[in-house]
Amino acid sequence: MTPARLRASLLVLVTLTTLGHLIFTSAWLQGIAALALALYLAGVTRHLSSMARWLLAAAAALSVVVLWRSDTPGRLLFEAAGRFAFFATFVVALSLLRLPAYRSRLVRRCGEAMLLQPPGRRYPILSAGSALFGIILNIGVLNLFAGMIEKSNTLAAAQGRAWVRQVRQRRMMLALLRGFSLAPLISPMGIGVAVVLSNLPELRWLDLAPYVIGAALLIFLVGWGVDHVTGPHPAHVIAPDPASRRSSHPAPSAAPLGQFCLLLLGVVSLVFLLAWALQVRLPIAVLMGAPLAAITWLAWQRRRLGMLGAPAALASLHRQLPWLLAPSANEVVVLGAAGYLGHLCVALVPVESLGPLMAAVQPLGAANAVLAMLLVMGLAQVGINPIVTVTLLVGLVPTLPIEGLPPALLGASLMVGWALAMMSSPMTASMLILSRFTGVASSRIGYRWNARFLLACIPLLAGWFLLAAW
Repeated sequence: MTPARLRASLLVLVTLTTLGHLIFTSAWLQGIAALALALYLAGVTRHLSSMARWLLAAAAALSVVVLWRSDTPGRLLFEAAGRFAFFATFVVALSLLRLPAYRSRLVRRCGEAMLLQPPGRRYPILSAGSALFGIILNIGVLNLFAGMIEKSNTLAAAQGRAWVRQVRQRRMMLALLRGFSLAPLISPMGIGVAVVLSNLPELRWLDLAPYVIGAALLIFLVGWGVDHVTGPHPAHVIAPDPASRRSSHPAPSAAPLGQFCLLLLGVVSLVFLLAWALQVRLPIAVLMGAPLAAITWLAWQRRRLGMLGAPAALASLHRQLPWLLAPSANEVVVLGAAGYLGHLCVALVPVESLGPLMAAVQPLGAANAVLAMLLVMGLAQVGINPIVTVTLLVGLVPTLPIEGLPPALLGASLMVGWALAMMSSPMTASMLILSRFTGVASSRIGYRWNARFLLACIPLLAGWFLLAAW
């Protein structure tokens, strides 16, 4: 067995035992999951990014503090390991959907249809499309669509005008980035939703939905408006000769996008159906529904191979597991370690020790939601991953008796801050991927290309949360 397959097998074992523990409440299964996770981390450490290694070191250091300060260190560390395993399972479950998506002709047809839209419709369709695809492909949508954009946006397609090619690149890449950043807000299957709902058990996704969907719509409209205002307009573009004018080709059919929306609706409906039928919380239903949807989609693609394609789908999944899960190592460690640290920090920090902080934030009431949003976004600018900030804040802030700050408003503001961080911080994975494809520095994408958008969007989002609280 190769090292890559051994690591993938350990992650699958973590996933299966964690699911069994969540369904049957078995401490034995949780213990097996923790042991398999420890073996996986031992084998993957040298392949991790510096951020992931830093978080693992912080988790180890805080574990030592727990052994020294806590009255029940064994129970606390066991619970924290369960949180780590839960988030690792969440990443694995969503990663399985990438395999049928990458092999799907429908996905490629949708990408081509979005890129070939007329300039006036390209931003809204590309932004909305990347948000929808991000629900299934996660960060893979950036690699897929950014590659398609660079392949199609040639100098010949711009009729030899380099400035037209550069403008198209900027507009399409920003539409892609902003749309992808909306996926965690609009998707009930997103990692942000899992972090918030797992830390606030009294909340449901329907409680968050009005706040986050309203904020996502506001971000979408502001982005579209800024793109329209700052982009060149055909009436002001003078072609050098009649032959260089853009030929009037009909816009491509939007039928593939409609088919993909139906597919996505089926996946989300399956998750909600499992949550209702099994009487489990939505994050647990995602852990069951995403793999089931992935296998069903793979079987449909292989239905001509007999037995409804099920044996071929399972064989393909087994064969591709190392390739599929290897890129998720950093995501598993960053999200899992953040959950681990958050659980320990909340247990170690007594509320009574936060007196000075309480005196400062309690009079602000609902305005603390705006501060939380800005804090998540601001810390991301200096390299602190939004996953870490959100996990810590969503575990700590609800323990503070702040009047006028309902949990749903707090959770939504943290998720919106996460989305803004993905659109602005030059140190996030999304920004680094776009920088690699465009050859433009990530700081320039975040602070120059996106400056007008952020200056318009942040005050409007602050007003949205204050109005929603009122």
